[in-house]
Amino acid sequence: MKMFSDAAEYGMRAVVWLADHPGNVWTVREIADGTKSKAGYLIRVLQSLARAGIVSSQRGVGGGVSLEADPQHVTILDVLNAVDPMARIKTCPLGLKSHGTKLCSLHRRVDEAMAMIEAEFAKVTISALLKDSNPTYPLCESGDRLVRLGLKRVK
Repeated sequence: MKMFSDAAEYGMRAVVWLADHPGNVWTVREIADGTKSKAGYLIRVLQSLARAGIVSSQRGVGGGVSLEADPQHVTILDVLNAVDPMARIKTCPLGLKSHGTKLCSLHRRVDEAMAMIEAEFAKVTISALLKDSNPTYPLCESGDRLVRLGLKRVK
Protein backbone atom coordinates (compact mmCIF):
# COMPACT_ATOMS: atom_id res chain seq x y z
CA MET A 1 0.00 0.00 0.00
CA LYS A 2 1.35 3.37 -0.97
CA MET A 3 0.53 6.25 1.36
CA PHE A 4 2.52 8.99 -0.35
CA SER A 5 3.05 10.12 -3.90
CA ASP A 6 6.45 9.55 -5.49
CA ALA A 7 7.08 13.28 -5.16
CA ALA A 8 6.44 13.21 -1.40
CA GLU A 9 8.60 10.12 -0.95
CA TYR A 10 11.46 11.60 -2.99
CA GLY A 11 11.19 14.87 -1.07
CA MET A 12 11.41 13.14 2.30
CA ARG A 13 14.33 11.00 1.14
CA ALA A 14 16.21 14.00 -0.27
CA VAL A 15 15.82 16.15 2.83
CA VAL A 16 16.83 13.31 5.16
CA TRP A 17 19.84 12.54 2.95
CA LEU A 18 20.93 16.18 2.79
CA ALA A 19 20.54 16.52 6.57
CA ASP A 20 22.71 13.44 6.99
CA HIS A 21 25.36 14.95 4.68
CA PRO A 22 25.54 18.55 5.97
CA GLY A 23 27.72 21.40 4.86
CA ASN A 24 28.18 20.35 1.25
CA VAL A 25 26.69 21.13 -2.12
CA TRP A 26 25.55 18.02 -3.96
CA THR A 27 24.61 17.38 -7.57
CA VAL A 28 21.17 16.06 -8.37
CA ARG A 29 22.83 12.83 -9.55
CA GLU A 30 24.60 12.39 -6.19
CA ILE A 31 21.37 12.96 -4.27
CA ALA A 32 19.47 10.63 -6.61
CA ASP A 33 22.07 7.90 -6.14
CA GLY A 34 22.10 8.39 -2.37
CA THR A 35 18.32 8.25 -2.11
CA LYS A 36 17.64 5.64 -4.80
CA SER A 37 15.53 8.18 -6.69
CA LYS A 38 15.12 8.97 -10.38
CA ALA A 39 17.20 12.09 -11.11
CA GLY A 40 14.83 13.49 -13.75
CA TYR A 41 11.91 13.40 -11.35
CA LEU A 42 13.97 14.46 -8.34
CA ILE A 43 14.84 17.76 -10.04
CA ARG A 44 11.20 18.88 -9.88
CA VAL A 45 10.93 17.80 -6.25
CA LEU A 46 14.07 19.74 -5.34
CA GLN A 47 12.66 22.83 -7.08
CA SER A 48 9.56 22.63 -4.86
CA LEU A 49 11.75 22.24 -1.78
CA ALA A 50 13.81 25.26 -2.89
CA ARG A 51 10.66 27.40 -3.31
CA ALA A 52 9.74 26.48 0.27
CA GLY A 53 13.21 27.49 1.52
CA ILE A 54 14.09 23.99 2.70
CA VAL A 55 16.94 23.51 0.21
CA SER A 56 18.94 25.93 -1.87
CA SER A 57 20.24 25.33 -5.35
CA GLN A 58 23.03 26.92 -7.30
CA ARG A 59 23.46 26.62 -11.05
CA GLY A 60 26.67 26.27 -12.97
CA VAL A 61 30.13 24.95 -12.25
CA GLY A 62 30.46 24.10 -8.59
CA GLY A 63 26.72 24.42 -8.18
CA GLY A 64 24.30 21.94 -6.75
CA VAL A 65 21.84 21.52 -3.92
CA SER A 66 22.30 21.91 -0.18
CA LEU A 67 20.04 21.92 2.84
CA GLU A 68 19.06 25.51 3.59
CA ALA A 69 16.80 25.03 6.61
CA ASP A 70 17.92 23.74 9.99
CA PRO A 71 16.95 20.03 10.25
CA GLN A 72 16.10 20.64 13.91
CA HIS A 73 13.26 22.89 12.77
CA VAL A 74 12.09 21.19 9.57
CA THR A 75 9.33 18.64 10.10
CA ILE A 76 8.04 15.82 7.95
CA LEU A 77 4.91 17.92 7.45
CA ASP A 78 7.01 20.86 6.19
CA VAL A 79 8.54 18.63 3.53
CA LEU A 80 5.20 17.13 2.52
CA ASN A 81 3.56 20.55 2.31
CA ALA A 82 6.38 21.80 0.09
CA VAL A 83 6.18 18.89 -2.32
CA ASP A 84 2.74 17.32 -2.24
CA PRO A 85 0.44 18.41 0.60
CA MET A 86 -1.82 15.80 2.14
CA ALA A 87 -5.35 16.05 0.78
CA ARG A 88 -7.99 16.94 3.33
CA ILE A 89 -11.70 16.50 2.73
CA LYS A 90 -13.45 19.87 2.67
CA THR A 91 -16.62 18.96 0.76
CA CYS A 92 -18.42 15.74 -0.02
CA PRO A 93 -16.14 13.68 -2.31
CA LEU A 94 -19.25 12.27 -3.99
CA GLY A 95 -20.55 15.71 -4.83
CA LEU A 96 -23.81 15.13 -2.97
CA LYS A 97 -25.55 18.49 -2.75
CA SER A 98 -27.28 17.59 0.50
CA HIS A 99 -23.87 17.04 2.15
CA GLY A 100 -22.03 20.08 0.80
CA THR A 101 -19.43 21.08 3.37
CA LYS A 102 -21.14 19.09 6.11
CA LEU A 103 -19.32 15.79 5.77
CA CYS A 104 -21.05 12.48 6.39
CA SER A 105 -19.77 10.39 9.30
CA LEU A 106 -17.50 8.31 7.03
CA HIS A 107 -15.77 11.21 5.33
CA ARG A 108 -15.61 13.23 8.55
CA ARG A 109 -13.74 10.37 10.23
CA VAL A 110 -11.40 9.97 7.27
CA ASP A 111 -10.63 13.68 7.44
CA GLU A 112 -10.11 13.48 11.20
CA ALA A 113 -7.62 10.65 10.65
CA MET A 114 -5.77 12.79 8.10
CA ALA A 115 -5.69 15.63 10.64
CA MET A 116 -4.15 13.30 13.23
CA ILE A 117 -1.50 12.17 10.74
CA GLU A 118 -0.69 15.79 9.91
CA ALA A 119 -0.41 16.61 13.62
CA GLU A 120 2.01 13.73 14.19
CA PHE A 121 4.13 14.68 11.16
CA ALA A 122 4.26 18.26 12.47
CA LYS A 123 5.91 16.94 15.65
CA VAL A 124 8.73 14.99 13.97
CA THR A 125 11.78 16.90 12.81
CA ILE A 126 14.27 15.66 10.25
CA SER A 127 16.95 15.82 12.93
CA ALA A 128 14.86 13.55 15.17
CA LEU A 129 14.59 10.99 12.37
CA LEU A 130 18.37 10.84 12.11
CA LYS A 131 18.82 10.55 15.89
CA ASP A 132 16.19 7.84 16.29
CA SER A 133 17.41 4.73 18.13
CA ASN A 134 15.75 2.48 15.55
CA PRO A 135 18.33 -0.10 14.37
CA THR A 136 17.40 0.56 10.74
CA TYR A 137 18.89 3.90 9.81
CA PRO A 138 17.24 6.04 7.11
CA LEU A 139 18.51 5.38 3.60
CA CYS A 140 21.35 2.99 4.35
CA GLU A 141 22.04 -0.59 5.28
CA SER A 142 22.99 -1.21 8.90
CA GLY A 143 26.58 -2.05 7.96
CA ASP A 144 26.89 1.23 6.03
CA ARG A 145 25.93 3.18 9.15
CA LEU A 146 28.42 1.30 11.31
CA VAL A 147 31.18 2.10 8.82
CA ARG A 148 30.18 5.79 8.81
CA LEU A 149 30.23 5.86 12.62
CA GLY A 150 33.66 4.22 12.66
CA LEU A 151 32.34 1.14 14.43
CA LYS A 152 32.93 -1.36 11.64
CA ARG A 153 36.12 -1.93 9.73
CA VAL A 154 36.12 -1.75 5.97
CA LYS A 155 38.19 -4.56 4.45
